[in-house]
Amino acid sequence: MSKKVVIIGGGIAGSLLAKNLQHHAQVTLIDPKEYFEITWASLRGLVEPSFAERTVINHREYFTNGTLVTSSAVNITETEVFTEDGRQVPYDYLVIAAGHADPLPRTRTERLNQFKAENEKIKSARSVLIVGGGPTGVELAAEIAVDFPEKKVTIVHKGSRLLEYIGPKASRKTHKWLKSKKVEVKLEQSVDLNSAEYGNKTYQTTRGESIQADIHYLCIGKPLSSAWLSETILKNYVNGEGRIKVDENLRVKGKNNIFAIGDITDVPEIKQGVYAQGQAQVVAKNLRLLFEDGKKGTKLGTYKAQPAISLVSLGRKHGLAQFPFMTVIGRFPGMIKSGDLFVGKTRKELGLEANLK
Repeated sequence: MSKKVVIIGGGIAGSLLAKNLQHHAQVTLIDPKEYFEITWASLRGLVEPSFAERTVINHREYFTNGTLVTSSAVNITETEVFTEDGRQVPYDYLVIAAGHADPLPRTRTERLNQFKAENEKIKSARSVLIVGGGPTGVELAAEIAVDFPEKKVTIVHKGSRLLEYIGPKASRKTHKWLKSKKVEVKLEQSVDLNSAEYGNKTYQTTRGESIQADIHYLCIGKPLSSAWLSETILKNYVNGEGRIKVDENLRVKGKNNIFAIGDITDVPEIKQGVYAQGQAQVVAKNLRLLFEDGKKGTKLGTYKAQPAISLVSLGRKHGLAQFPFMTVIGRFPGMIKSGDLFVGKTRKELGLEANLK
C-alpha cells in the first residue's frame, strides 16, 4: 500500500511538493484556495492584470493525481489532520507548508477579478500612498512608477532605511533609483490610515506631515499561518516568532514523520520563494527515501540555510541584486528577474507551459 502524505498549504513550497510526490504516494493537499499563486509576481499583476493569468494557477492544473481539500487545517493529531469543513484526513507523513495568513478569495476567477479591480483603481488615481518600505512596498512603488510615471507615488516607512533585511548599500542604491523615478520616500515615520476619513484623501504621518493620496496599499509583513498550531500536538515545536523548529532534514524537531517547509520554518535565511522551492525538493527526496525504506537508518538529505542573496525587481527592466560579495543595480539584475519575474521557470517546474497559449 502506498503511503498517505498530507500537505497543509498550497503555496510556493507545498504546491511543488504535491507535484513531485503525486505519483509516489496517496497525496492530499489541504489549502483554503483552489489555486496556487506565484506571490513574488503578484505586484506586476496590479499594473498589468493579464500577467496574473500566468501567475494564478488552479491546483488541479499541476496536481492531477491526488486529493484536493479546499479548506483550512484546524487541528493535528498523531495520525490525522482535521479541517475547517469537518473532514478528518489520515496521514503516515505530514508536511506543514502553511506560509503566511493571507485572506485571499477561494477561486482563481475571483482572484483575477481582484487584480482587474485594483488595476482600475491605480489607473484612475493621481496619487498612491504605499505604507511599508520592505521588498513588497519597494517593488510595488517601482511597478507603478515605471508603468504610470505621471502618478505621484509616496512610500512611508517606519525604519531608518528601505529594505532593512539586506545591506545598507543596497538600501541606498534603491532609494536613489526610486528618487530618480520621482517616488517620494518618507523614513522613520508611520501613517494613520484612518486619518483620511469621509472622502478626505489627506493622510497624517506620526511626524505631523500630510500626504495626499487617492488610494493606499499596506505593504507590511503578513502574519505567519501558525497561530492555530498552539492547540495541536505541535504546540511545543513553534518558536516565539511563530516559526516551526526543524532539524537539518526539515523534520519538525523530535518528530519522525512530520516535516515543515517554506516561510513557516525557523531555517535562518531570507524567506524567499526560491529557497522554499529548494526545501520542497529536499523533503520530496527524503519522503521518497522513507517510502522505499521506512527504516530509521535511512540517510536523509539535509538542507543548509542559504546565503543572503536577494533580487528586488524595480519595474520591468531594472532590478537590484545583493550577493554576498557585491551589490548591483540596473539592467543586469533586471535581466535576471524583472522581465518575466521567474514565472516561466516556476510554471515549468510545475510541469506547465511557460506561456499560456
